[in-house]
Amino acid sequence: MKFSVGYQVMTNSSYMEYIAENKEHIYELYFSWGDIPNGRNSMLLNRELYPWQAQQKQIEDLAYISKNGIKLNLLLNGNCYGENSQARSFFVKIGETIDYIASAFGLSSVTTTSPLIAKFIHENFKGIDVRASVNMKVGSIMGMEYISEYFDSFYIQRELNRNLEKIKELKSWCDKNNKGLYMLANSGCLNDCSAHTFHDNLVSHEADIAKMDNAYEFSGICREHLSIAHNRVSILKDSNFVRPEEIRLYDDYFCGAKLATRVSQNPIRTLKAYISGKYNGAVTDLLEPNHSGIFYPDIIENSKIPEGFAKKVMTCDKKCDTCGYCQSVLEGATITLPSDI
Repeated sequence: MKFSVGYQVMTNSSYMEYIAENKEHIYELYFSWGDIPNGRNSMLLNRELYPWQAQQKQIEDLAYISKNGIKLNLLLNGNCYGENSQARSFFVKIGETIDYIASAFGLSSVTTTSPLIAKFIHENFKGIDVRASVNMKVGSIMGMEYISEYFDSFYIQRELNRNLEKIKELKSWCDKNNKGLYMLANSGCLNDCSAHTFHDNLVSHEADIAKMDNAYEFSGICREHLSIAHNRVSILKDSNFVRPEEIRLYDDYFCGAKLATRVSQNPIRTLKAYISGKYNGAVTDLLEPNHSGIFYPDIIENSKIPEGFAKKVMTCDKKCDTCGYCQSVLEGATITLPSDI
């Protein structure tokens, strides 16, 4: 399996250098641009750099990555563009952005949540693969057929990562219709989150929200849920991440696997784990969002999760109310750290 990894601005070059050194395993770098809303915080918001410095650093990093033969994927995957969603000026801005990136560094693909952006790129930029974002929750052949005119490839709905029968079905359709199929491997989101769309909308409007006198903060329903002791099993039972040791089980079904690393405090750790196919430490440290702080001083030690975990959850009947497998795995893998750590 080869990986698509997320870009984040850093003042040093260690992350970019690690990606270049491992380009036989990393086929693509995905990134947002400027102030265009995307599925994460604005790339320009950096505690150590002014916005213009962050943009300049990104330009330098993209040039370096491109020079090393790694493909570039532009994220236009905001969940909401507000009044700009259909605005002519917005599409002019997108067109100018794609023109610049493609001419300066080369651009192989764009990931988007907007059918209109997908249509615009198809009509104006031949040769750029248009990929449906995981946030579109494409999880059926019907769902792919609806948008197949404007999308060349799809991230499958993250909840299907542990449904081998469904993966095979979608893969078969994609092969017959000359479409690409991708997965997100290390999401920390819980399955079927009722607040996911709400949270994604907040992220899209974060710049405006930050200017308000806000009555509440929202860090995610998943955090509140997992902070309750008897819900801890959800991190295994109601999640969709694939451990580094088991990513190879997906080789035959996906063009590549996306690793969420754009807001990770240690993205190199995540890359090393998935490239090597092995990790010792809290499995939650590899996820985005990272839930390790919720469990502390306990950790779910990845190396103590049984070797056959993925095969079991990929083919089980999902009747969790009558099965205690994930609970037993959680109990066997949980370690309490000493208080002086």
